[in-house]
Amino acid sequence: MKKYLLLAPLLALPVLTGCGGTQVKRIDTAAVVDISGKWNDTDSRLTAEEMISDCLARPWLSSASGASGENPTVIVGSVRNQSSEHINTGVFVEDLQRALINSGRVTFVASKDERGDVRDERLDQDTNASEETKKAHGQETGADFMLSGNMSSIEDKEGGKSVILYQVNLKLLNMKNNQIAWTGQKKIKKAVKRSGSTW
Repeated sequence: MKKYLLLAPLLALPVLTGCGGTQVKRIDTAAVVDISGKWNDTDSRLTAEEMISDCLARPWLSSASGASGENPTVIVGSVRNQSSEHINTGVFVEDLQRALINSGRVTFVASKDERGDVRDERLDQDTNASEETKKAHGQETGADFMLSGNMSSIEDKEGGKSVILYQVNLKLLNMKNNQIAWTGQKKIKKAVKRSGSTW
């Protein structure tokens, strides 16, 4: 009988540990989910869409198109993270690219890193592709404008409460004369209250 009394808790152990395991729930990728209060995918997407929408509504676009009506060519340069937290600016740059391409109002060219891969492929084609299908060097489309910027943040924190201000600045630079064709700014302010804190 004592053996059974000792075995009973051991047999129940897997059942107890199984109940407290990790749970995963799939959610819509467009869903707004704020867990830590820090910069997240929703902030990135909404900021990119709003700023590109503003950029394309400004006078520089009609001036750049000129009498020919051709779309100006834009490239996204670097967006520097100068905030107090780690932010993957690559995600934000991709959001900017998508918003530009989907606008249909500009011609978009590949970034510096992407161009490197394409140029390597053309070098490979020189050796391995047929004369009819290989792509010649020196045929790339040059950008008329470069979009670049920075991200910064200010945090005011006391106890379990904090207010975080994110500021994103973007500039559209004319590649020919270095003139700033457009500048935009987006601010996001978040109030965060940790468990056990009161406002």
